[in-house]
Amino acid sequence: MRAMRFERFGGPEVLAEAEVPDPVAGPGETLVEVVAAGVNFGDIKQIAGEHTDGPYAPKGPLPRIPGLEVVGLTPDGRRVLGCLPQGGYAEKAVVADRDLVEVPEGVRAGEALALLVQGLTAWHLLRSAARMAPGESVVVHAAAGGTGSLAVQLAREFGAGRIIATASSEDKRAFALELGADVAIDGAAEGYRERVLDANHGRPVDIVLDAVGGPVLDSALDALGYLGRLVTYGASSRQAASAIAPGRLALESRTVAGFWLIPLIARDGAGGPALEELLDLTARRRLRPLVGAEYDLARARDAHEDLLARRTKGKLVLRPRS
Repeated sequence: MRAMRFERFGGPEVLAEAEVPDPVAGPGETLVEVVAAGVNFGDIKQIAGEHTDGPYAPKGPLPRIPGLEVVGLTPDGRRVLGCLPQGGYAEKAVVADRDLVEVPEGVRAGEALALLVQGLTAWHLLRSAARMAPGESVVVHAAAGGTGSLAVQLAREFGAGRIIATASSEDKRAFALELGADVAIDGAAEGYRERVLDANHGRPVDIVLDAVGGPVLDSALDALGYLGRLVTYGASSRQAASAIAPGRLALESRTVAGFWLIPLIARDGAGGPALEELLDLTARRRLRPLVGAEYDLARARDAHEDLLARRTKGKLVLRPRS
């Protein structure tokens, strides 16, 4: 079969097309004929040699085939979405049965791929980590991004009382409003608390979902009300947040929680009710996953370069077959 693999660690340039033997499914696994593979920053970390720890890290010697998520067909003709530790950049892949879920009619491959990592992350941020209740106010940082855009829509679906989106440009803020945010503001750290309180009619907020970190996280904590929850799931600012004194939390009974999807998938599998709900919402057009550019498998380098250069919007998709 045709695949993209790497024989040494490095940047996009180490990816090379190769003919390799078909993988063989073992017990509890399914061979999937890949229709589309998703492109993630996790793939970039794999080929750079940075994705070496954690319960879902790739294993085995080089060369390796990267790729964490695929949509494809099973031998019995089912169209499925699957998560795997590596091997998705190929015409065929083996996926553990517990990491597979059927894709409903009406859901495009790119939409399904956008739901696997970003969608499940957004779902668990609201349901599992923040434990959002209907009527609560929710601030979503980086609301025009893959996870943020889904979190805005899911917060609306789950009954949030007020959704405040933050984004870095007017275009991105306008897009967040299209997705269902009640108001969209600049997410910069300076003046953050004042903008958030003003957007929430002068009141502190119940929940903040933060993928920025650094000074923004510090400011967001000050915007939380009594029993407020801040969930951190990324640090795109590449800046460290200040240490948080316990008394700062106790005064207003606030909570700071962290979330990372991969250990949850490693423990419970990617398939299950959460992913099924996301796919159903998409099939009924109540959820709008962002889908970006599509590339032939042989152009995986281009996809990685575009992602690194921030030239993309929405889920990037590789197509192994023309």
